[in-house]
Amino acid sequence: MDEFSDKYLPWLILKEIPNLGNLLYKRLINRFFSPENVLTAPKSELKIVPGISSRVIKEIQGYKKYLPQAQAELDQIYSRQIKIVTMTDSAYPSLLREICDPPPYLTYLGTLDSKAPCFSIVGSRNATGYGLNTAEHLSFSMASNGFQVVSGMARGIDTAAHIGALKASGKTIAILGSGLNRIYPKENKTLFSQIRNTGTIMSEFKINSSPFPFNFPIRNRVIAGLSTGTLVVEAEKRSGSLITARLAGEYNREVFAVPGSIKSKKSRGTHSLLKQGAKLVENQMDILDELHQFVHVSSHTQPHGYIAATGKKTKKRPPLMDKDQGLVYKHLDPYPKHIDKIIESSRMDSGLVTANLADLELKGLVQRHPGNYFSLSEE
Repeated sequence: MDEFSDKYLPWLILKEIPNLGNLLYKRLINRFFSPENVLTAPKSELKIVPGISSRVIKEIQGYKKYLPQAQAELDQIYSRQIKIVTMTDSAYPSLLREICDPPPYLTYLGTLDSKAPCFSIVGSRNATGYGLNTAEHLSFSMASNGFQVVSGMARGIDTAAHIGALKASGKTIAILGSGLNRIYPKENKTLFSQIRNTGTIMSEFKINSSPFPFNFPIRNRVIAGLSTGTLVVEAEKRSGSLITARLAGEYNREVFAVPGSIKSKKSRGTHSLLKQGAKLVENQMDILDELHQFVHVSSHTQPHGYIAATGKKTKKRPPLMDKDQGLVYKHLDPYPKHIDKIIESSRMDSGLVTANLADLELKGLVQRHPGNYFSLSEE
């Protein structure tokens, strides 16, 4: 513990200084190279740093009063076997270090991979079946091409993105809007464990921090900062995902968006991004063509019809179904459709449509939604 404390305690003490934000923290480290040097620097040297106030200088020079709370936090981190990576460590994500206000340090569970490129997938918490399937499919593809899929472990698109990467036996990184000791949402407890075992769970917040609403925009800059590009799958007009996309653009990273129905509120945000110049994504090649320099095809088995980084498409196996199933299947699309509409358009007996929908669902070709709605499965 002594070695652990010696290395990280100064980082936590400096973080406790009031009104000392991440931007100023980075400037101080750039000038003094370590938090130890900052804490012991003379006033005349501190005053040279752009943006520092006399009040902050006074607090830095009286830093010892913040030692107990910093030590208490470090003790909890150590006791829970949580790891720390600081911005001066070689393992700290290099792209994240480039932004103007990176976290001075991150706490994390799992393993860090500083070599594999990152790609973020974000979107609506209350996503459609189309959005969830699309996010999972594209995440699978990106993970299969050697990208670490980054998202925020929220409900909806985030969860689907993590699941897609896990199904590809790839790596995924969850950036939390809470501390590592507060799993949010609670229903993602199993997902939290799965990511911890094979990927990385990160946070810049104190380990017992609650998921306060104001934490999430702060978290979003880390998602964007880590990544070579950001994909928004579904987002309403006002959405945290649009903040992530905006930040990615400001960081000179690629921004992608999946188009949706013109009638869907869930796609108004993504359509707005497309109007502003985001790259339209119909399949994984639309992403891989832009990020080709980062592509590394995984050795894991690809799904039928998967388009590898070479751009060559494998022969897609047609779904096995009889004549009646084919007729029902023909009247479905990626957006959920009520069974009455399917019966009307197919001109088939209602009992026959119901039976064939059940058979198609068992085959994984159709997805059932609440209220007797059905859509094509993207898996």
